[in-house]
Amino acid sequence: MTARVGVVTFPGTLDDRDTQRAVRIAGAEPVPLWHRDKDLQQVDAVVLPGGFSYGDYLRSGAISRFSPVMESIIAGAKDGLPVLGICNGFQVLTESHLLPGAMLRNNHLHFICREQKLRVENANTAWTADYTAAQEISIPLKNIDGRYTADEHTLDELEAEGRVVFRYVDVNPNGSLRDIAGITNAAGNVVGLMPHPEHAVEPLIGTGQTDGLGFFTSILKRLVNT
Repeated sequence: MTARVGVVTFPGTLDDRDTQRAVRIAGAEPVPLWHRDKDLQQVDAVVLPGGFSYGDYLRSGAISRFSPVMESIIAGAKDGLPVLGICNGFQVLTESHLLPGAMLRNNHLHFICREQKLRVENANTAWTADYTAAQEISIPLKNIDGRYTADEHTLDELEAEGRVVFRYVDVNPNGSLRDIAGITNAAGNVVGLMPHPEHAVEPLIGTGQTDGLGFFTSILKRLVNT
């Protein structure tokens, strides 16, 4: 049976089609999910893609966190449903308290769009098993509210529990504390990151080429083997 990965669309989402394509290239079936619909259509995993979501003028992800679909995703995640939040999706996950901390405006106050090198810190999550610890990958980054922040206690806890999944390498593009580019929950089924792996799944991309494909092959293998 083909694994089914839901991809949520909020008003303003930009990268849902790219994410669906990445899921398909990895060998799974992408299932479009509309933010107003509570029904997850029996998907095996969910991706909250990047772009924007309605209400971002208040705070990124602060309003979309209350969309009906999020009620089902929050409940599912607590029961082990694999969930990946990319960029705005990461923001929604922090606003939903599925992941700790918050995202602030970039420290230089500008939108950035560039190739970004990352180091894999945790290859044991549902979304990173096809990588190796300390592996360096390059995938596109584009955001204006990408600065990860949390209090010192939370940061120390993330470090001690191995829940920092990715760090920025060579340059910190937005002022994220401790160079954090992505984190996971304690169970390892919920992962959020700022850069966009769905934009690096085909050789035609250029730098990094298929470095982002591992996210989608990782979850496919996880679903097939469970």
